[in-house]
Amino acid sequence: MFNALLEHATDQAVEAHRHAYNAAFGELGLNWHWDAATYARLQAHGRDGVRIYLETEQSHLLRAYEADFLVAAIETAKVRCYASMANSPARPAPCVSWARDSRTRLTA
Repeated sequence: MFNALLEHATDQAVEAHRHAYNAAFGELGLNWHWDAATYARLQAHGRDGVRIYLETEQSHLLRAYEADFLVAAIETAKVRCYASMANSPARPAPCVSWARDSRTRLTA
């Protein structure tokens, strides 16, 4: 019983982080969506998951932006979105603080 509860809590935490990444992508103007399978695949690479996704799936952005800049922007927005979601669990936070200002959106 305890193991089932622990697995459920772990699954919820993983999903919360995946949703925070997806919210961060929207905040940054990136038309990306990570499903559970994509997130699991990238999570296996640890901290390099975002960079690997950029290099393999969104390499066109690397012509306009440095990888370190993009990774930092995504991770910073993800942390902010995760915190916003954790602070208001009753309703999912859209996390659109940057999206309101189109000058900060990433476009290439």
